[in-house]
This record gives sequence, C-alpha cells and structure tokens, in this order.
Amino acid sequence: MHDVAAQLKALRLYGMADAWQELLAHNPQGSSISSSSWLIEHLLRAEETDRAMRSIRYQLHSAKFPAHRDLAGFDFSQSRVDRTQIDDLASLSFTEQAHNVVLIGGTGTGKTHLATALGVSGITRHSKRVRFYSTIDLVNLLEQEKAAGKAGRLAFSLLRMDLVILDELGYLPFSQAGGALLFHLLSKLYEHTSVMITTNLTFGEWATVFGDAKLTTALLDRLTHHCHIIETGNESYRFRHSSDSAMERIKAREALRVSGDPEPF
Repeated sequence: MHDVAAQLKALRLYGMADAWQELLAHNPQGSSISSSSWLIEHLLRAEETDRAMRSIRYQLHSAKFPAHRDLAGFDFSQSRVDRTQIDDLASLSFTEQAHNVVLIGGTGTGKTHLATALGVSGITRHSKRVRFYSTIDLVNLLEQEKAAGKAGRLAFSLLRMDLVILDELGYLPFSQAGGALLFHLLSKLYEHTSVMITTNLTFGEWATVFGDAKLTTALLDRLTHHCHIIETGNESYRFRHSSDSAMERIKAREALRVSGDPEPF
C-alpha cells in the first residue's frame, strides 16, 4: 500500500492527511478504512495527473510561443544541425547551470522552430519555466518600462524563469538606448537564468545591432562564457522546399502537355 498520507501532503492537502492518519489510528488493519485505500490512491493519482496537465497548459500559455512547434515536426534530414546535440539540449538540463544557447543561421533554416521546440520540450517533459520573446518586442517593452519609471521589474520576473528565448536578434534594428537596456537585462540574467538567442548575424556583426563595440564585446563575453552554439546554415529550408515543390508542379504540367491530357486547374 502506498503512503496515502505522504501523497496527500505532497498535494498540500494537510488537513486530509491528518484526518487519514487519525482514521487509521482508530481503526484496526483489515477494517473498511484500510481496505478502501485503493480508492483513495486512485483518486490521488488522478489528482496528481490533472494538476500536472493543468500546470503544463498554464506554462505553455505563459511562455507566449508564437506557434506550437516540437522536435517531431522538425526535418533533420534537411538541416545541418546535429540531432544528437539537439536531443541533449531538449532536456533543458543546461538551465541548471544557467548555460546559454545561440542558434546562428540564415532566414528559413529552422532557428525559431528549434528554439520553440526546445522550450516546449522543457515545459512538457521537465517542468521548466520558459518565456519566449521577439527580440525587438522585448527591447520595446524595456523602453516602455523605463519611460514609465518601472525599470527592473521585467528583469526581476525573468530571473524566476529557467529559460528566456530571444528570437530574431538582428532582423530589425533598435535604438542604441534600447541596446543598452537589453545589455543590462542580459547582464542581470547572467549565471542566474539561461538565455537562448536566434540570430542571422555572426558574432562579429552584433556591434551593428547594439551600436557600441565595447558594450557588444562585454555582452558576448557574458553570453558565451558557458554557451552551446548551433549553426543552422545559410540555405533556407523553406525556400528549398518551395522550390522543389514548384519544380515538381512544372514537371507534372510538362508531362501532361506531352501526353496531351488536359491540365488540371
């Protein structure tokens, strides 16, 4: 028989745990109380499962992913990334030491898909707390926070996360002041909360985004101190896939033309 009292306490049902122990103490073994423990255990397992599912749904909603993506939906055969490395990162065990991840590659090479899928895996399988941001949206939030005289509140909330994902660094420009605010945020998260960044820029090009070479160097020193760097390549998977599909349609139309069959609408 499982320790029902311990399960009740784990669910923070302390009053029920005390009542259960009192019932057992006043009823001999083999009584209806003891023989009914299987029903109590079944209900407890159902409650634990329900709470776990509700927690996952809440964490997925709070993460603010732009769309649901998982590793099962990523075509590794069309990507240059190391699947073993991605599978290792999917546990988000690197967040236990507040290590970071940077995904570097061209547009359409799967960076956002991978970052989202890793975050989803961390939440659904390992109970991690994740927050996803478009980098430009995060910078805008930091600027609004400072203008409202509430600087530091967002950083404080993100310190409670296991992983913060910053998507598309370098795709859209932001002000030097915004870059400084992002630098200060990342400095506060350093060695406390893991950061995952997707970017189409090499590290040498980051200064063009932040507008300050010294600040950028300092940021990179912190970010890459303990960092997993994943290169997704420069050839767009989406472009290659659409090109292949277009070529197949052209070949199909040509075959119909040669055969004399009417072309489908």
